[in-house]
Amino acid sequence: MPKKQPAPGELDAIETASRDEVQALQLQRLRWSLKHAYDNVPHYRKAFDDKGVHPDDLKQLSDLAKFPFTTKKDLRDNYPFGLFAVPREKVVRVHASSGTTGKPTVVGYTQNDIDTWASLVARSIRAAGGRAGDIVHVSYGYGLFTGGLGAHYGAERLGCTVIPMSGGQTEKQVQLIRDFQPDIIMVTPSYMQVIIEEFVRQGLDPRESSLKVGIFGAEPWTEAMRHEIEGKAGIDAVDIYGLSEVMGPGVASECIETKDGPVVWEDHFYPEIIDPETGEVLPDGSEGELVFTSLSKEALPIIRYRTRDLTRLLPPTSRAFRRMGKIVGRSDDMLIIRGVNVFPTQIEEIVLQHAKLSGQYQINVSRDGLLDTVEVRCELQPLAAPATSADEVREIKQWLQQRIKTLVGITTSVTVLTPDSIERTLTGKARRVVDQRPK
Repeated sequence: MPKKQPAPGELDAIETASRDEVQALQLQRLRWSLKHAYDNVPHYRKAFDDKGVHPDDLKQLSDLAKFPFTTKKDLRDNYPFGLFAVPREKVVRVHASSGTTGKPTVVGYTQNDIDTWASLVARSIRAAGGRAGDIVHVSYGYGLFTGGLGAHYGAERLGCTVIPMSGGQTEKQVQLIRDFQPDIIMVTPSYMQVIIEEFVRQGLDPRESSLKVGIFGAEPWTEAMRHEIEGKAGIDAVDIYGLSEVMGPGVASECIETKDGPVVWEDHFYPEIIDPETGEVLPDGSEGELVFTSLSKEALPIIRYRTRDLTRLLPPTSRAFRRMGKIVGRSDDMLIIRGVNVFPTQIEEIVLQHAKLSGQYQINVSRDGLLDTVEVRCELQPLAAPATSADEVREIKQWLQQRIKTLVGITTSVTVLTPDSIERTLTGKARRVVDQRPK
């Protein structure tokens, strides 16, 4: 059963402020963020100048629509540290996510940024029902991915005991849950389903575990999945949202007492919904592409970042801030495989690195039980095919699997085919992605 709503005195004052107070704070911080970016990041100075706008032009929140968007391409083009607004020596941590060129998208944090991030994840865990003294089992991946360390520092900031398990080793996940008796698990929803299956495989009832709350993020998930997890595990399943370019996990998070969509922490991130085709700002309640502007980030201020996530902004309920609807899709071609962002062009570039492979490839995504599986199908070069032995084909498969695992971060199976095996359209193009996962 959901825990009771925390008393207002347990919350940050801004969480129960009036909308006028929230918007006044946003305007103050937005002016600072625009000026900080313009004064310290050559990319933003040029982008603002090219658009004919200056930070002083922001008189009210709606004036943000005059400023240019930032895209993932801008981060790649300024790899690795070109968008930092502070000297590199002031950056205490770097995280990264994969990009289409094999180079990661790099984000940096000052100590103040790390403190803010920890506080917002702590706020998110508290919104999910967590309290100081709770034991939190973190099954997000640790490393360059923001999930594991983001959850870890936030749980510690709240005063929780953290089990830094990371992902994988499902039998051990179950063993530690049984032995350490955690109250909360932070993990992708699809991997939570695998953990539940492992409980059952061992003859255990997952509803009898110590877990009371699951804080799930890093991939889209449906209300149907929420109900299934809650029923099978006997927990409250709460949605957390984030992306590394904006901060990491904790940009928005659901409240356990309502579970009606992640609350955007609007005192640190200003959200907009735009028409993905025209860039026009849409009114609250309209479905479109989610855009974020950071209000307090020092190392990497982000101005009007196009997330490509399609959703709606909803009115406040349990907090003073607006909420996000469920992510209904993306405005680009990115796949999300077990919480990892994958672009088809990443696979293409790796395939093209092998002299015996043509540029033809296909990514087949399916679901084996509860986990996504990926098969990469590719073709030999027409001239190379007749002279390629079975042993060489096996070597090509192993090479491609290893390169994809290293550069993209996902495990795949690889099928090497003879020329013209992959279906083409009438224009001669291959169908690049076949996604057979249930919608």
